Amino acid sequence: MSAVLDFPVKPEARPYLEALGRTNSGEPEWLSRERQRALSRFAELGFPSRRSENWRYLDLQPLQREPLLPAKARRDVPVPAELQMDGACARLILIDGHCHGAVFRDLPQGVWLASMRQAIEERHDLARAASCGEVDAEHPFDALNAAYFADGFVLDIAPGVVLGQPIQIVHFASARGAVHTRNVIRLGEGSRTTILETYAGEGRYWRNDVVAVRLGARAELARAVLVEEAGEAVHLAELDATLETEARFSGFALLIGGGTVRHEANVSMTGEGAQCRLDGAFVVGGNEEANIVTNVDHQVPHGETREMIKGVAAGRAHGAFQGKIIVREHAQKVDAHQLSRNLILGPRAVIDTKPELEIYADDVKCSHGASVGELDETALFYLRSRGIPDAEARHMLVEGFLREPVEEIADPALREHLLRRLARRLERLEG
Repeated sequence: MSAVLDFPVKPEARPYLEALGRTNSGEPEWLSRERQRALSRFAELGFPSRRSENWRYLDLQPLQREPLLPAKARRDVPVPAELQMDGACARLILIDGHCHGAVFRDLPQGVWLASMRQAIEERHDLARAASCGEVDAEHPFDALNAAYFADGFVLDIAPGVVLGQPIQIVHFASARGAVHTRNVIRLGEGSRTTILETYAGEGRYWRNDVVAVRLGARAELARAVLVEEAGEAVHLAELDATLETEARFSGFALLIGGGTVRHEANVSMTGEGAQCRLDGAFVVGGNEEANIVTNVDHQVPHGETREMIKGVAAGRAHGAFQGKIIVREHAQKVDAHQLSRNLILGPRAVIDTKPELEIYADDVKCSHGASVGELDETALFYLRSRGIPDAEARHMLVEGFLREPVEEIADPALREHLLRRLARRLERLEG
C-alpha cells in the first residue's frame, strides 16, 4: 500500500499521511484493502478537537504542531528487568512496535500466543478479528492504527483451557517517533486467563495501541494495564471488548507515567448474564495529563457492571475520568454502578470527572458517584501527632487511597508487582 492522497484530507492529517506512506509487500490482499480503507477514513476525520466531548480534556495540539512519525525500530534494546513480573507463565516483548522475544513456560495445549505479523501469515481468522470496522468520528486514531500498524500480539485460548499463571506483554519504546500496534485477545467458551500489559520507554514518542478482546460464553479474562511511559511520551490506547453469555471481564489500568496519556475501554455486553468490572487509578504530577475513558454498552438483560476509578494530581497536572454506562431498551435486570474518587495535591492541579448513565430500560439498578477533594487534615494531624513527619504522612495517605482498586486484583503476584510500581511512582510525586 502507498499513501496516494486522492481523497479529501484534513490539513492536520496531511503530514502524517505523506510521511507514513509505504509499501507492505507480501501482505494478503484483504489486509491491503483494510489499510487503504482505514487511511481514507483517517484523512477524512483528522484529529479530534476539544469540541468533541470524548476529547475535551486532552490537549493534542503538540502532535499537530510537531508530528511524531514512525522511526526505524532499534534492535537489541535492553528492557529494564524491573518491568518484568515474576511468576508469569509466558512473556512476549515488543520493542518499537515489533515482536523481539518470547519466553514460554508450561503453556498447555490450546494456547496460541504470537506476534500479529505471524498471525497475518498463519492465522488469518485471528488477524482479521482486529479489523477496525466502521470507525466513527470519536476514534480517528483507530483508523490510523489500522492503516499503519507494524505488529502487535495475538492470544487465542481454546474452549475450556485455564491458565493458572498470568501472561505478560511488555511494550517498550526506544526510538523517537510513532509506534502503532494492533492486538487481539480471544478466549473460547469456558476458558480463563490473566494478562498484564506493560507500556514503557525512553525519549519522545507517540504510542497508538489498539486491543480487540473477544470472550466466548462463560470465558473469564482479567486484564491489567500498567502505563509507565517516558516523561515526553504520548500514549493513546483503545480497548474494544465483546462479552458473550455469562462471560466475565475484569479490566484494570494503572497510569503512572507519560506526558500525555489516554486509556479508553469500550465494552459491549452482547450475552445475557455477562459481567464487567473496570477499575483503575492515575497519578499525575508536573505538567502531565492523564485521561481514563470508559463506555459500557448493555445490549441484553441480566448484565452487571462495576467501575471504580481513583485519581491523584499534583503540581500543574491535569487528570480526568469520563465514564458512560448505556442500558438499552430491552436490557432489563441490569445492575450497574460507577464510582470516581479523586485527590488534589496543591492549588494548581486539576481533576475533572464525568460519570454518566444513559438508561432506556425501566427494571434496572444503576447508580454513579464522583468526588474531588484534598487530603483529610484530621488524618494528617493524627499521623503527625504520633511523630510521623509531614511528607511521610502525606505519602501514607495517598498510597492508602490508591491501593483500594489495585487490591481488587485476584492474582497475588500481579497485585504485588503493581503495588511496587505504584509505590515507586509515589516516591517521586511532589506534594
